[in-house]
Order: sequence, then C-alpha cells, then structure tokens
Amino acid sequence: MSDPYDDLDDTPLPSGALALQTIAMPTATNAEGDIFAGWLLTQMDIAGSVVAQEIALGRVTTVAIGSMAFLRPVPVGSQVRCYVDVLDVGRSSIKTLVEVWLKLPTNPELMKVTEGEFVYVAIDQNGRTRMIDN
Repeated sequence: MSDPYDDLDDTPLPSGALALQTIAMPTATNAEGDIFAGWLLTQMDIAGSVVAQEIALGRVTTVAIGSMAFLRPVPVGSQVRCYVDVLDVGRSSIKTLVEVWLKLPTNPELMKVTEGEFVYVAIDQNGRTRMIDN
C-alpha cells in the first residue's frame, strides 16, 4: 500500500499566487476543536475558482478534485492561506494546483497543510460548457 504523503511535494515555501486568506473560526470545528477538512476543501475550491474565473473571463464550475492528504490539523485562529498555481488551460477547462498553508498567531513560520488539483470548466449563462477565449 502506498503512503498518501508520497504525492505531496517537499517544497518549504508556497507555490503559486496567494488567492485566498482567511481565519479559521470556531464555527468550522469538529468535536476535537480542529477545523473540518470539508471547510478547508471549500476554501481551496473558492481560491481555485477565483483564479479560474479570471482566466475564463466569466463563470466556471468545478468538475474534478484530485486526491489530497492532510499533513496536520488546522487549529482555530490560524491564518489559512490558499495559493493557486495554474497547471494547464485547455479549450474550456482550467487545471490548478491549490496549496494550503497556515500561520499560527504565535509563530511567523508558514506550515503546509495540504494540496490538491482542481479542474474547472468555463460555462455560459445557461450552465453549458463554453470555450475560453485566449
């Protein structure tokens, strides 16, 4: 069985552009007091879609999310930062790599939490796939 952490890079600094920054609040916690993975996934999707919308010059929808492995829990009060790197722009799709890094209020060091590939497709006002004008 392969180790789920093998696919994560060992780069000590974020890759891509900062697309979203927020604070992990108590309303998004599990019973242990850490932030739900689903909340983190939502932030990643928002960050990726912001970048994809800029490329598509309009509406996009998420069509695929690659596998992810979480390296550490996200405590309440952490600054959560999502960095987005555009991997490919196709006829109607945009493939991105979204990395999540956190900064604790008591520590200036950034710590990687996870990364995942997100694929978006440009859509028109009727929700149908449209070409990206490049």
